[in-house]
Amino acid sequence: MNCQQEAELHLHRCTDPEKLCAERQWSPRLWAILLVLCGALFLDALDVSMVGVALPSIRSSLSLSTSSLQWIVSGYVLGYGGLLLLGGRAADLLGRRRVFLVALAIFAVVSLAGGLVSSAGPLIAARLIKGAAAAFTAPAGLSLLTTTFPEGPMRNRAISVYSAFGACGFSLGLVLSGVLTELSWRWTLLVPAPAALIVLVAGMVLIPTTERVDRAGRRFDLPGAFAITAAMLLLVFTVVSAQDAGWASVRTIGSFVAVAILVAVFIAIEERSHDPLVRISIFRSAALTRANIGAVALFGTYVSFQFLVTQYLQTLAHWSAISTALAFLPGGIVVAVLSLRMGSLVNRFGSARLAIVAFACLVAAYAVFLRAGTKPDYLGVMLPAMLLIGLAFGLGFTALSLAATAGVRDEEQGLAASLFQTAFQVGGAVVLAVVTAVIDAGGANDAASAQATLHAYRPALGLITGVAALGLVVALAGARRPRSTPTGTTRRVGSIRRRTQTPVDSGRIAA
Repeated sequence: MNCQQEAELHLHRCTDPEKLCAERQWSPRLWAILLVLCGALFLDALDVSMVGVALPSIRSSLSLSTSSLQWIVSGYVLGYGGLLLLGGRAADLLGRRRVFLVALAIFAVVSLAGGLVSSAGPLIAARLIKGAAAAFTAPAGLSLLTTTFPEGPMRNRAISVYSAFGACGFSLGLVLSGVLTELSWRWTLLVPAPAALIVLVAGMVLIPTTERVDRAGRRFDLPGAFAITAAMLLLVFTVVSAQDAGWASVRTIGSFVAVAILVAVFIAIEERSHDPLVRISIFRSAALTRANIGAVALFGTYVSFQFLVTQYLQTLAHWSAISTALAFLPGGIVVAVLSLRMGSLVNRFGSARLAIVAFACLVAAYAVFLRAGTKPDYLGVMLPAMLLIGLAFGLGFTALSLAATAGVRDEEQGLAASLFQTAFQVGGAVVLAVVTAVIDAGGANDAASAQATLHAYRPALGLITGVAALGLVVALAGARRPRSTPTGTTRRVGSIRRRTQTPVDSGRIAA
């Protein structure tokens, strides 16, 4: 009996179809695979948060400009987002377990190499490769989870635990980064290596090997993968370099035209392919579109906010790395605590309502921080903002994750997971690139006083707030959509007949 069958048997034994045994104790086998998958997400969140706090130290050590510094973040995010679609296809064709473990091994090796380099170029390259490895572990891990736990409260509970581990990894990363950066920023890059090795060994032992892979003439669609990856790389590079080259320069305009051409080529390849990397028709789903836009707004604004606030605290206010890390910590704690209750919250209120609350909190958080002065006001400005961001992420990540994978066939779970993660990661890279360009345009690098530096930061913070507001508008639009699945209908799950969930029951944003 594989994990999917075991989960469905657990489902079948339930006497209350509304609860679907979500509250009952899971078998050790189900917990084992869930904990390994959670470990990979924990590792990813740990890595992202540790590097963010170390950026000012990296900048000082390697003499980097603001635009070069953001590539330490964008290199990872872009490698991650640029190859996620191919990663999802690899998980579907080569086997989720195999892809998950091989990519995790590469992640561990590159983590070690990244901490040993001594110049900007190799460091950015290491971050890019590391992100590419994560691009294969993320969709493989999420699709392993969604194919193991049936849609409904069981999956909601699993996603809740999954999100809690990500939040705990992020929170622990903030604390560790502050401590490790005081020793050397290199330790923030080295620590994920042994952590990845532990998860790798656990995965080899605990993840079942019973998965059947049916390739049936399917292929990787390398031309499509190349076209869309090149388009995303060029897009971020163009935005980042536009400040130096000039927004109206031939190079900048030509690069944007090239991006549009590459996207058009990608669409043409996918429409003509017998086995496309992405079925273009999937974007006709309003629910999927809203989930992806929400992912861009949620992660794009936060990674940009963290970048800006880290510079504000350490460069402008001269806070230490550990003080900066502790300033971010309350938000991570809120996410960790809230994630433990997300399964029941989604079952009760549905993901559409939770997404609205999440983006309302996000807009309020950034609006509060607009009041920041040259001397940080932690209790009056920073703490309320961090707590609101914690609420936004705790509610938003789980709601959007469920919306992105709900109702998708098992053989396309890898694609659904990779589309969501692509929006999440590439959105982060693009929004961060634009925010960095705004900071540079404001003259932050040449500012002669604290007031001038803060003045250069404010337009970027206003842009971050505006993108979050766009996410709120999209969430509100989703809530106004009529429900597409009537209560009381039935469908088959494997060989077990059960009641179909309503959008509120299953945590889906109604299409």
